[in-house]
Amino acid sequence: MKSQCLPFQQIPHTTQLFLDYLSYTPSVRSFYPRSPIFSEWVKDESQRVGYDAARRGKVSEILERQNRAWGASSKTLANIERFKRGALAAVTGQQVGLFGGPLFSIFKALTAVKLAEQATAAGVECVPVFWLATEDHDLAEVNHVALLSEHGLPERLVVESRGIADAPVGTVKFGPEIEPVVERAAALLGDSEVATWLRQAYIPGESLGSAFALLFAKLFAESGVILLDPAEEDFHDLAKPLFRAAIERVSELDEALLARGKALEAAGYHQQVKVTSATTLLFEVKDGARTVVRRRNNGANDNGGEFAVGEERSSSKELVARIEETPETFSPNAIFRPVVQDYLLPTLVYTGGAAEVAYFAQAAVVYEKLLGRVTPILPRFSATLLDAKAERILTRYQLGLPEVFLGPEKVREVIAARSLPPDLQARFSEAYASVEQSMAALRESIGRLDSTLIDTAESTRSSMSHQIDRLRARVARAEQQRNEVITRHADALSHALFPNKVLQEREVAGVSFVARYGPELLANLYLHVRPDCHDHQVIEVQ
Repeated sequence: MKSQCLPFQQIPHTTQLFLDYLSYTPSVRSFYPRSPIFSEWVKDESQRVGYDAARRGKVSEILERQNRAWGASSKTLANIERFKRGALAAVTGQQVGLFGGPLFSIFKALTAVKLAEQATAAGVECVPVFWLATEDHDLAEVNHVALLSEHGLPERLVVESRGIADAPVGTVKFGPEIEPVVERAAALLGDSEVATWLRQAYIPGESLGSAFALLFAKLFAESGVILLDPAEEDFHDLAKPLFRAAIERVSELDEALLARGKALEAAGYHQQVKVTSATTLLFEVKDGARTVVRRRNNGANDNGGEFAVGEERSSSKELVARIEETPETFSPNAIFRPVVQDYLLPTLVYTGGAAEVAYFAQAAVVYEKLLGRVTPILPRFSATLLDAKAERILTRYQLGLPEVFLGPEKVREVIAARSLPPDLQARFSEAYASVEQSMAALRESIGRLDSTLIDTAESTRSSMSHQIDRLRARVARAEQQRNEVITRHADALSHALFPNKVLQEREVAGVSFVARYGPELLANLYLHVRPDCHDHQVIEVQ
């Protein structure tokens, strides 16, 4: 494999907060306690991780039970034993998307493995943990996936499994409707181990969460990734102190979050989650649906005021009593989730994408209030995989990935312009050069006569170049209409590298690539994961 780096400034839709975090500019340092350079602070941070021995024992038992049920490898079980003996955790997580979700889910796991390895090499015993987001309730976000078709086009597969509206996705079980979807996926994946693993994991009776775990246990058997399903009742029982604090200290937490939101906006950044005076950090399952817990009366009194869960009204005391009696019905929101995670685990570092980095800027104040320590976050590995066909087309037309990111229409136009007859391209180059040369001389003479006219001369030069650009674009479009090869090549590039105008890693299932290149792809990609290098990588795969 060969790779090249592409700075995130050239990646579409990258937020300013993420860019400034990557360069760790002074404006973000009040929101993130550690730089994104892991090697700078790994040893020092390990001394700040506090973790109760009794909690470690209980969590170890749950992890071993869960992972054995999913067919954990000997390497994973050995890592659970290391955890039991005192290892810290490099954690990542993701929604439990159909067939393992997009490619970046695999990238997240690989990053956690690399961070754990580097921490251990630095003298800090550490194991990789993957948090399965089974308590999320947006089924429409996880019930589908795009696999590469025979022609290289992403084909969207959807499973029509249904549960109670807004139920946690981990409770939605597959019925017979999963079987034809699996068979179509297997046909697209071809004769591969991955197709076999899908047939074994995605069967009636399993859920999106359990099937995801069964698949990832196979994919990362050699890496020893420990999987964690937070929907386990015992995890909720352990998390009761945090759930109680979310209600009993709701005014304090809400004030801190509102202040943090204002500070982010004052610094020119966005809030990933909009916080209001009615916000709490919890959901409660009511009649099977995950329902937000809201404050009423803007928390007018000292104990947070009255709360509402759907249409039901409750006092702080009543909510705390329900947390004590049935903690399994409560779950954290997006801001609170990593805090609960890092109460349950001795997390040295969390790794995630740009959106999670933004969550942590807000969650930091909740960490400070409830845990007394903010877990550092690091960006996950990010890459576009470039197959031989796409590489040939890029080389033929001297294209770079940033040009592909301009969208399929622009790619067709650029390829068409570079497909014009050499003599015509030469004439356009001569026209540009002639304008530059003539206007430079004219601008100099005008400047000697009247310096106030220099700007007008420059504007004229720019207008003339623009008109040549317009003419060239029209000629290119004419060439594009005449030459169907151009359209075919442009569309092939867009489908492969920027499908539906989003990054490949966000749109195409990871299993498509593992099936095409074999499970050894994971080991090869792992070699390119460098936690202290934060560029997007373009990796040639054969």
